[in-house]
Amino acid sequence: MASVAELQNKLTLLMGQLSLEQLQVLTDCATYLADQESEAATQEMLSIPGLLERVRQLEATPHATAQNWRSLRSDV
Repeated sequence: MASVAELQNKLTLLMGQLSLEQLQVLTDCATYLADQESEAATQEMLSIPGLLERVRQLEATPHATAQNWRSLRSDV
């Protein structure tokens, strides 16, 4: 199986041989695949029990109660 770098290099070489219309089709396909991946990740996150409610609670938390991370960890 090819590595990510090999596939990216091959794709870069092939893109130089494509017409504008073919590049648009390739872009549309890549966008579709990226959207599918994102949607799958979103559905996986939403399937975690209570996660959405916890995120909403954290968003509703006043910022005054939050602490600057630099004051908590000065070594990073």
